[in-house]
Amino acid sequence: MRVRPFSFAIIALLALALPAWAHHSHGNYNMEVFTNLQGTVKEVHWMNPHSFIYLEVADGKGEPAVWSLETASITQLSRKGIAKDAIKPGDKLTVRCHQLRDGSNGCLLGYVSVSGGAETLFD
Repeated sequence: MRVRPFSFAIIALLALALPAWAHHSHGNYNMEVFTNLQGTVKEVHWMNPHSFIYLEVADGKGEPAVWSLETASITQLSRKGIAKDAIKPGDKLTVRCHQLRDGSNGCLLGYVSVSGGAETLFD
């Protein structure tokens, strides 16, 4: 009757793996459309498992609105050659990102151009 404990172990492993898989899903972002933004960096949080850039952008009325831009981990960014000081508060950015499905001011960062420079892939 060793099949039963083995089956239980497999089910337990799957139950533990599914939340991790869902966490790394980009299902909360509209991955079919890019949103283009231009603004000034307010904050940068280089951390694991995801780094964030907070970008102040003029909304439709010209009022400042802060967008949260999610990107890869420090390790993934450094493997792409992106240093921690590549983006700093006060930098002017142009980005292409995938906005949150609920329409709020959040994006999965795709491409970044700092102060009109070359575009860099961030995710």
